[in-house]
Amino acid sequence: MDRLFGTDGIRGVANEYPLTAEAVFRIGRAIASFFGGSTLPTKILIGKDTRESGDMIEEALAAGICSVGADACLAGILPTPAVAYLVSTNAAVAGIVISASHNPFGDNGIKIFDADGYKLSDAKEDEIERLLAAHNIDLTPGKSNHRIGNVETMKDASERYLAFLRSTLPDAKLFNNMKIVLDCSNGATYAVAPTLFEDLGAQVKALHIRPDGKNINADCGSEHPETLIDSVLAQKADIGLAFDGDGDRLVAVDEKGQVISGDRTLVICARSLKRKGLLKNNLVVSTVMSNLGLRLALKDLGINHIMAQVGDRYVLQQMTANGSVIGGEDSGHVIFLDQHTTGDGILTAIRLIQTMCEENKPLSELSRVMTVLPQVLLNIEVQKKPLIEDVPQIMAAIRSVEESLSEKGRVLVRYSGTQPLCRVMVEGPEREKTRRYCQQIADAVKATLG
Repeated sequence: MDRLFGTDGIRGVANEYPLTAEAVFRIGRAIASFFGGSTLPTKILIGKDTRESGDMIEEALAAGICSVGADACLAGILPTPAVAYLVSTNAAVAGIVISASHNPFGDNGIKIFDADGYKLSDAKEDEIERLLAAHNIDLTPGKSNHRIGNVETMKDASERYLAFLRSTLPDAKLFNNMKIVLDCSNGATYAVAPTLFEDLGAQVKALHIRPDGKNINADCGSEHPETLIDSVLAQKADIGLAFDGDGDRLVAVDEKGQVISGDRTLVICARSLKRKGLLKNNLVVSTVMSNLGLRLALKDLGINHIMAQVGDRYVLQQMTANGSVIGGEDSGHVIFLDQHTTGDGILTAIRLIQTMCEENKPLSELSRVMTVLPQVLLNIEVQKKPLIEDVPQIMAAIRSVEESLSEKGRVLVRYSGTQPLCRVMVEGPEREKTRRYCQQIADAVKATLG
């Protein structure tokens, strides 16, 4: 059986295996059994984004959890980082988020956090899969479970999360009169983000805050900042903030309409921490997908740098292993380990704006700390995922491009952990050549795996 867990939990098409009601019921049982089940009082917190399939998956998870004697606590529509925070402050043994992040509405997924608000290790995910595969949590005829769990509703989940976010700022009115445009992607931040920034004194224009179950991430949010750019320029705003469907990513737009990626945000905030003497071990962690410009910028700033494999939980592993307080991905996941256990788009926005206020500089000026090298990323649909190294045609294309780039760029080819895609990324000194090189490798991938 193929591994269910990918880069970020279990993900797939809603109402298709493994996200059918029956399969999700079993997943809920396996999760509850892994975290203790009926052997001790066990409460598992469940949050979700705005997809129409969220209710079905929530009900199935809750039923599975209760069937082995654990309690399910439903927190409703919440950003992923809110669940991570609440699980560690609500006497729960685990938290589950029902979301497919930035994917289209037809997809969904299951992310799991432990009692401390951290995503599970590969080994723990493997154990949950073992429970599923072994069928050792099925109730068979003649076998009874004397305790059935309850389902409860957490009515103040959003308020608790908002209180946490406010507590991260030294001044509750630091953003007074700042003009901010939000793009909430018709997702999990649609209510909490506008409320927070208005409470902090900002003048807020909120876009894409009317979810209907189908419009999450649809031409909006962190993957599609075009309408946000237009609104920032039209409103003459100080900054634009785009979140993804579950609110753990941030892509910003400066006052001139320039997109500020996760890499630039990472460098801006790391420099601020260093200046304040708060950059623990003088270290930043990013992934192999980060732009080469990030490495060059950190080197110029005298900041040490470690790269992790793709996935924010792998960034976190490197952060904890090496004593770093900041790390992230170019996609917009940024982890501030001094305040949270996972990537949080709203918290990242707070830290970015706090830096603007403390240094009294617009975002366009702060972003000059990093020069982004031309980077082209192409996603190719694939029918199978053999090791890239075992496909001669692809390897020949990669070697050819690497020889042409020499030391003036780089190539990265990897599979998506959550979708049937091969991602081809090429960085180089000139955009047109970089685009041509990337297409050359993408054509080889399509010819052999498409």
